Amino acid sequence: MKRMRTYPPSRKVIAVLAAALLATGVAACGNSDTGGSGGDDGTITLGFSQVGAESGWRTANTTSIKEAATEAGIDLKFDDAQQKQENQIKAIRNFIQQKVDVIAFSPVVESGWDTVLKEAKDAKIPVILTDRSVDSADKSLYKTFLGSDFVKEGRLAGEWLVQKEQSATGPVNIVELQGTTGSAPANDRKKGFAEAIAANPNLKIVASQSGDFTRAGGKQVMEQFLKANPKIDVLFAHNDDMGLGALEAITAAGKVPGKDITIITVDAVKDGMQALADGKFNFIAECSPLLGPQLMDLVKKVHAGESVPARIETQETTFTQEQAKEALPNRKY
Repeated sequence: MKRMRTYPPSRKVIAVLAAALLATGVAACGNSDTGGSGGDDGTITLGFSQVGAESGWRTANTTSIKEAATEAGIDLKFDDAQQKQENQIKAIRNFIQQKVDVIAFSPVVESGWDTVLKEAKDAKIPVILTDRSVDSADKSLYKTFLGSDFVKEGRLAGEWLVQKEQSATGPVNIVELQGTTGSAPANDRKKGFAEAIAANPNLKIVASQSGDFTRAGGKQVMEQFLKANPKIDVLFAHNDDMGLGALEAITAAGKVPGKDITIITVDAVKDGMQALADGKFNFIAECSPLLGPQLMDLVKKVHAGESVPARIETQETTFTQEQAKEALPNRKY
């Protein structure tokens, strides 16, 4: 009986078998149900939905969050909502499906979040609000809010104007460039400013309209203000970018910004600070976008089940022209 010879498997067969085994392993990892456990290596996954890129402030905020996530070793899934609430709701639902460990977002507007936040709570995924708050009556739907006191920012702007115009004997006409309609900073800055200027009955808001926090919006609305109101003494813009857009409209109308029209803004981004140093703006209430490091610290704490304060406010200041000149060389945003 003839003995059968055996041959070692060819390189081609070995390669095919190895590829098959590798594919099986990859498929197993991809289909694993971690339940938001952060992965086998303990890495925390954060789903973050950003408002958009409507201003220099927002761009700096996004950069801060991305850089801080990398430094903290957190896996960041980033989404740009392009200033649309429906995009943010879709993003949050995608994060829930992906079983991320923590969700954070900066809400486009204050209202309309209860349903999707309840879905995150039911999935046992903690939520952190950054920069902007929501008006939900159920505070258990999110762990904490990290950001600024927008009412205080508006109040500081108004108090500076009251001090500046304390000797005014006649009406001081103010126009207001509001932020995105329904957003927390727009609502709160308007409220704080109105409360402060009530101390001087000569200070009158003669026109108020949204410029949507954009430079283009600020320019367009300011052009309308100038046509409709022959005498404008003061502009209060809810952010620097709208104020910078308004500068173009004011200059085109043959007026001198900072002199013919006093300009007060909020944020203190580099372009705004430069305008203040140059005398084109008169006063800025700061709103810092550099929330990334604080956010990553909170992400780690809530993922570990630690208790955190219900509200964490950033420390900020105000700037006059001389203070802006001093701060500009070291400005990070």
